[in-house]
Amino acid sequence: MRIRLQKAIDKLNTRLVDLAALVEKRFRLAIKAVECRDAKLASQVIDGDIEIDQQEVDLEEECLKILALHQPVADHLRYIVAVLKMNNDLERIGDLAVNIAQTVELVAKHRDIQIPFDYFTMAQQAQEMLEKSLDALVNRDLNLAFRVCAQDDDVDTMKEAMQDLFAKEICKRPDQAEALIELFLVSRHLERIADHTTNIAEDVIYMISGAIHRHRKKEFE
Repeated sequence: MRIRLQKAIDKLNTRLVDLAALVEKRFRLAIKAVECRDAKLASQVIDGDIEIDQQEVDLEEECLKILALHQPVADHLRYIVAVLKMNNDLERIGDLAVNIAQTVELVAKHRDIQIPFDYFTMAQQAQEMLEKSLDALVNRDLNLAFRVCAQDDDVDTMKEAMQDLFAKEICKRPDQAEALIELFLVSRHLERIADHTTNIAEDVIYMISGAIHRHRKKEFE
């Protein structure tokens, strides 16, 4: 019984890592599509969302199957609970990547518009957080998960700065308001991606230590 449970857990872990890799890839493509104003690349992200949705459903069903058949306890139960939560956050990151990609459809029509927001720095930060949270998951790295949580405030600060800049730009260029608003919304999507990434890191902390890190403030080296 214990051997079968471990095999089911190993299979679940493989599926989770595969979903995480797919979501990370789609996020990168979405940012590249905005940067290059590439509508074709954006379409790949949008059309590929159904694959992420299906994997999310399959992973959830696998978790419920393990719970029903093996009735895991202790570490195994904690792991499955964490997987269910991370699964949801990964699917939401995939949705937000689609939202970013959809921005390209409008912005591509305004190739002459200058982007006043340095959201590529923000995107790089969010991507780095996602990479670290997934590395923390794969390597069961508690310290790395804590460092991801510490980075979330940086992304929030960037988004607030962009909001102030947006207000000024929209007054100076009202004729480009629609495109500017769409570009600004990218920063909001990036902030939400960073939030979901932080959730994943917090679930890694719970999975490893059993401690619920949510809503806590911690000093980091």
